[in-house]
Amino acid sequence: MSLPPLVSVGIGNYRSIRSLHLPVGALNVFVGLNGTGKTNLYSALALLREAAQGRITRAIAEDGGVASVLWAGERRKGRPVRLDLSARLGDLSYSIAVGLPKLGSDAALPLEPLVKEERLALTGGRRDVVLMERAGPTATLRAADGRRITYANELLGSETALFAFRDGARFPELDIIRRALADWRFHHGFRTDREAPLRRPALALTTPTLAADGSDLAAVFATLSAVRGDTHALDAAIEDAFPGTRLEISVEGANAHFALRYPDLPRAFAAHELSDGTLNYLALMGALLAYRLPAFVALNEPEASLHPDLLEPLARVVARACERTQVWIVTHSERFADALEREAGGVPRRIVKERGETHIEGLSVTGQFLDD
Repeated sequence: MSLPPLVSVGIGNYRSIRSLHLPVGALNVFVGLNGTGKTNLYSALALLREAAQGRITRAIAEDGGVASVLWAGERRKGRPVRLDLSARLGDLSYSIAVGLPKLGSDAALPLEPLVKEERLALTGGRRDVVLMERAGPTATLRAADGRRITYANELLGSETALFAFRDGARFPELDIIRRALADWRFHHGFRTDREAPLRRPALALTTPTLAADGSDLAAVFATLSAVRGDTHALDAAIEDAFPGTRLEISVEGANAHFALRYPDLPRAFAAHELSDGTLNYLALMGALLAYRLPAFVALNEPEASLHPDLLEPLARVVARACERTQVWIVTHSERFADALEREAGGVPRRIVKERGETHIEGLSVTGQFLDD
């Protein structure tokens, strides 16, 4: 069963983002200066994936706790501030709110991030059909036969209903949203230092999708070569970036390897010998041209360490990936943003910060871009 596409996202009270609701298409490009909040857009979406895996409160705690992720600007006195995230996928809309424990009433550790509310609804009709609604420890779900089932005081504040109720036969829509969000992949740069996983062989296992850290890149390449038997797109992308250069893929014993053979040198260069920029470019090829792409791929400043001449070839690879998935890119490179517009049709949306608050130019309060 194909997973529903992401139609729109909402972010409220997340660091420099007071309130944003924006549409999502096949290619979504956000460009702005450092410090404007581009990465906050990326990180907020990553928290939705953590909700699907039941880890959103742990992820917030690991990132410094609720105080670190909540809206950093002025707040109204006497009103609790909660992190609000939402995503509409097809006709299904999921939302979640995370806040601090209420003294004397919540069963939690002090200052522990807690899931306060969750909601899943079927939209598009005269009115929404609520499929799951959670308030504190209690959740009410609509089963496949239409019956409403209440689970009173069964949820801990540290867990999500989205992850806790995993009976796909009884709650099929919940299962669809969980699988769709969990399938998202986020690449926040790739390590290219001497000890980086990218520079080492990978286990020779069929690997259809690149890991977030790129550690199985050699296995992704080997899967295209040996399982699909087709590396045409990969070879074309490398030729486009490094004319005359060939990617060599091999499996030796339990490990997969790759190397580049340059036209003017007598031997191939293994992964541990490649420059940081070349290795980063190859990792992006693995993320965007793998055997099976995730339903949604987010790249945070993928142009880092790349020579400017590689930006247009990378934009053409992004265009090819958008035929198979949705791509979200944040960048501070105007040149890369322009290349994405020319080669892939992605209209760059400019991120600005006004009085400490992140905004997107041209985005209306109703969640539409004025030029659409």
